[in-house]
Amino acid sequence: MDIFDAGLLHGADYNYEQWLDQPAILDLDLASMNEAGINVLSVGIFSWSHLESAEGVYHFDWLDECFERLYRNGQRIILATPSGSKPAWLSEQYPEVCRVDADGRRQRHGGRHNHCRTSAKYREACVRINTKLAERYGTHPALILWHVSNEYNGDPCYCPQCLAAFRDWLKKRYTSLDALNAAWYTSFWSHRFTAWEQIFPDDASIHGLMLDWQRFTSDQTIDFFLAESAPLRRVTPDIPLTTNFQMPDIGLDYHTFARYVDVVSWDNYPVWHRYEDDTAVAVKAAFFHDLQRSYKNRPFLMMESSPSATNWQGVSKKKKPGMHLLSSIQAVAHGSGSVQYFQWRQSRGGVEKFHDAVITHIGDNKTRIFRDVAELGAVLQKLGGIAAAGNEAASDGEARAAVVYDFQNGWALDNAQLPRSVEKNYQEECIAHYGAFWRANIPCDVISPEYADFGRFRLIVFPLLYMMAEETAENIRRYVREGGAVVATYLTGIVNESDLCYLGGTPGGLTDVFGLAVEDTDSIAGYENQEFTFGGQTWRASHYADRVRLRGADTPGVFAGPETDALTGLPAVTAHRYGEGAAYYICARTGGTTGGTFDGTSGGTFGGTFGGTSGGTFDGTFNETFLDHFYRGLCEKHGLSPCVPGDIPPGVSVQKCGDALFVMNFNSAEAPVPLDESVYRDLLSGKPVCGTLVLSPYGAAILKK
Repeated sequence: MDIFDAGLLHGADYNYEQWLDQPAILDLDLASMNEAGINVLSVGIFSWSHLESAEGVYHFDWLDECFERLYRNGQRIILATPSGSKPAWLSEQYPEVCRVDADGRRQRHGGRHNHCRTSAKYREACVRINTKLAERYGTHPALILWHVSNEYNGDPCYCPQCLAAFRDWLKKRYTSLDALNAAWYTSFWSHRFTAWEQIFPDDASIHGLMLDWQRFTSDQTIDFFLAESAPLRRVTPDIPLTTNFQMPDIGLDYHTFARYVDVVSWDNYPVWHRYEDDTAVAVKAAFFHDLQRSYKNRPFLMMESSPSATNWQGVSKKKKPGMHLLSSIQAVAHGSGSVQYFQWRQSRGGVEKFHDAVITHIGDNKTRIFRDVAELGAVLQKLGGIAAAGNEAASDGEARAAVVYDFQNGWALDNAQLPRSVEKNYQEECIAHYGAFWRANIPCDVISPEYADFGRFRLIVFPLLYMMAEETAENIRRYVREGGAVVATYLTGIVNESDLCYLGGTPGGLTDVFGLAVEDTDSIAGYENQEFTFGGQTWRASHYADRVRLRGADTPGVFAGPETDALTGLPAVTAHRYGEGAAYYICARTGGTTGGTFDGTSGGTFGGTFGGTSGGTFDGTFNETFLDHFYRGLCEKHGLSPCVPGDIPPGVSVQKCGDALFVMNFNSAEAPVPLDESVYRDLLSGKPVCGTLVLSPYGAAILKK
């Protein structure tokens, strides 16, 4: 079963069991769902105590009723397993299912996702209830997908079972204590281990230990997922399964996790309108959507989003008119096959009782939130199979751009005690490089250095890849030699996969590919006005700056400043031919210009001109960053074209999906978008468009020729 074959899904978490004592509300729900264009509901997510009130005492009558009523009403069902929040009787009867903190204290029952992933008792209980669910509902015609647990986290457990499992994991990884001691460099501070039982994962001074502990925690979460999924696979082999991923900093390696789900899904909660300009939020949301799509290079599901505001983001504003449609269309444009909400009906109590839902506490379908959802429901029905066709930017096989995002590199960088150990900002830097492609309307994947096929791309960017495995270095070498182009930045290839520093200059193993060797990295303090020149302009540098020795690379950018400055005159941006390809290196964190005007040319010295002309003029309405300037020239040089030609206004994003163009305005003002001379039809308004498309504030259009 491919759930994308039936078109776009529009749905929500439906906590039916919370309203069993109010049947009139359940009746109203069914009518309102159809009015809102809801065609799928996720049920059972936190329902264990309703399904099993004591060990072996089951209550399925309410879920039977839920299935039948939704099915008769025309909705399909995503059925969740309930392991995300265990019932009190289970914690009381088997205390070992609760996690233990680093000081050996067993956590009390409460909250959610605080179960021990290694506990045999907890795994047995999950398999038992999941088997019952699969046997009872696996052949029901409404069931289209298993939703395994909910939002697994990467928080640790230090119970004896987890510590024993960790030591077994280490034995498999290293086979001997000598190999482990070498990998962790335990000769420093006399930390050498002579027995496996001496290893406890709380010594932050051993970076290899802490990195492996997080790797183990991620692997153990995947192992738990596989264990509780086993009865679903066995009993219902034709029903696909997913689990909803979260933001990338949750402590799990989703690149690896995604290999074990049939469909990638995730929970998307941008902070719209917290700031005056929503463009940065739009870039970040697009980055995360493209990350989900890139896990398996196919469409994904947006399993959760808010129809308006959340209640846990500190400041969460209601969506302004147009934003719900716009933000939902953005997800579809980047490859989502669904728009789903937490939740259908706002809860009366609990920690999320003020989290917006499709039906709010007023209880009717006359709110602006409901009207926004119903409007979107009608639009999604119009769009039909656009997402099912597969986001063309992801699946058509055309050469394109990619930004590498490596979860384990982020963990290693977090541990690193660098000369500047604040504001390392790995995720932010990856988004900054991605944002240059977003603003240029050039499709961009967000890929793993371990699993991705580099050969699919013409240009790959490796921002802050501090930890570079030797295998990754060799793959980069081969890719460039065979004609690919790569961009690396300061703090790239400093350590190997064991968090041991490369010797002889960095990027480790690739100094000949980049035509340089980094001898050290300087810190740039907040008060310093460090600059560099590139393309006839002067740009700001901040935070970090690499001092490099050239080994054949050209220097289209150099640090500028007083003669007394230690960086003045040193390379700031380099370019080097290697084999049939090219390797570029950016030696500092970069910002915008320090003055002057933009003349529309990139200039430079590599291969005649560095990037040629960019076309058009810059009118000063957008504070262009160095990365925008740099990648515009680089994309032109390496044959990467935007989805549409011409000057697209800042804050407007254009994505190609099948043969449709999604044009989205994330500005609070009107935006005129120039088109080619073709005649288009806007699928949203039904009107023809030719010449210039004028988008309203937070407006969107979906164009087909």
